[in-house]
Amino acid sequence: MMFMRKYLLLNIILIWVTLLPISAARAQVHWQFDVPFVPTPYVVIEEMLRLAEVTPRDFVMDLGSGDGRVLITAARTFGARGIGVDLDGDLVAESIEAAKAAGVSDRVQFLQQDLFKTDLDRATVITMYLMPGVMARLQPRLLELKPGTRLVSHDFRLGDWKPDAVTQVRKNAFLWIVPAQIAGRWQLTMALPGGEHRMTLELRQKYQEIDGFGQFSDRPSQIWEPRLRGDRLSFVIVDDRDRDNEAALYFDGQVRGDVIEGELRRGTGRTQTRHAWRAQRVAATKP
Repeated sequence: MMFMRKYLLLNIILIWVTLLPISAARAQVHWQFDVPFVPTPYVVIEEMLRLAEVTPRDFVMDLGSGDGRVLITAARTFGARGIGVDLDGDLVAESIEAAKAAGVSDRVQFLQQDLFKTDLDRATVITMYLMPGVMARLQPRLLELKPGTRLVSHDFRLGDWKPDAVTQVRKNAFLWIVPAQIAGRWQLTMALPGGEHRMTLELRQKYQEIDGFGQFSDRPSQIWEPRLRGDRLSFVIVDDRDRDNEAALYFDGQVRGDVIEGELRRGTGRTQTRHAWRAQRVAATKP
């Protein structure tokens, strides 16, 4: 019995030693790029694209596109156009053939190139399944994209940038919406009953999270319910010039660089009135 145990153990060791070079070779191939190819399940892909609200108007860029399944699904199921980039030439060739088979080769393109050397400005949606280190390197570039660009990732986050939405359908899917840069001091004008009024706003920002305060009618004014979604800014200030007739001012506007323009609603219900407003940035601060 002891002899048999030694014989079996010896055979196990010999098999392990024989297979070791093969396993090492496979591991080397698997990790030759910054991001190893691990296919995303189709149900997760569909959830990512649903979360990003992809439509036929979108141009999707898939970074580390693998066998092309994300971009092909975006085109076939959601009607989008786009580009996928990957360093692995074999996977790029496989993606091109898969797009032809799916009948979407006129809507998608696959390129063998470095995602860090890829122009991302065309994208309205960017999809990713990248390692945390790659995500960290990519984050500063993503923040510079056009406000409103949607970023969706399978499993991995963008550092301390909190996602705008998270879902869990088999795997984690994270959504970020690139925020406009609004930190700084703004001079705001609005056409309220009684004439044009001015207000100073001081806005602070960390990614899409914002807060601040205002100066209205020579008095400090609290900013309530501030929200920033892409280039859309909303907040509430209480018009307390007449303490017996106070009313909430609901601001909604679009950010275009150093200018914000939009509409505000004063009051609620039948007494509500609508007015135009505009703000000009007079001093910028880092977010």
